[in-house]
Amino acid sequence: MLKAIVIDDEPMALEVVKALSEKVVFVDVKGYYTNCFEAIQYIKSNPVDLIFLDIKMPDISGIELVKSIANPPMVIFTTAYSEHAVESFELNAIDYLLKPFSLARFLKACNKAYEQYQLRLNQQLLTAEPAYVFIKSGYDQIKINLDDIWYAEGNGNYIDFVLEKKKITSRLTMNEAEALLPAPGFIRVHRSYIISKKHITKASRKSIWIGTHEIPVGSAYADEADKIIK
Repeated sequence: MLKAIVIDDEPMALEVVKALSEKVVFVDVKGYYTNCFEAIQYIKSNPVDLIFLDIKMPDISGIELVKSIANPPMVIFTTAYSEHAVESFELNAIDYLLKPFSLARFLKACNKAYEQYQLRLNQQLLTAEPAYVFIKSGYDQIKINLDDIWYAEGNGNYIDFVLEKKKITSRLTMNEAEALLPAPGFIRVHRSYIISKKHITKASRKSIWIGTHEIPVGSAYADEADKIIK
């Protein structure tokens, strides 16, 4: 379901979009605004997937409004003027509806937005960090939640995966352990240590503390440590 808002300085135009959007089952309009600044405040405080947005408004244009938002939602422009079409698509607008528009044309624009929404969801799923890993210890494959891992320490031909109350040892190289623990949640700070950023309690250029454990920072990894401190 797409969470949407409608922004237009003309109340009648809001009513038109309201009537049309109620016929589109995958669009849930959360608010109707004639005041752009009230709409911007809503966007800052609430999840919004899509804006139906007029272009020519008294205080700020729809184009300027989109430019003012750091990470704007998807936008479908609704306007009586055709001359802004090129600029709107330069802002990656989903569609540009010229008033008056039909239900069929409105639905086509909504379908485009929903396809883009689904594509983004799929991309997020593909790039999302896994919640757990399997680590081979002896003859067993042990499932460990990534959030539970404090750090990994090289120990000869083995790696100790240190959790709050236990340690799991696996025959791995540091490079193999580094590949197993996904960035950006984990970072290598020493030839023998990979740490969880989530569990850092204190950091300097020479040492990083995970809980009460002091982890040395190798000179070759000092720049990475700096990124944590900054």
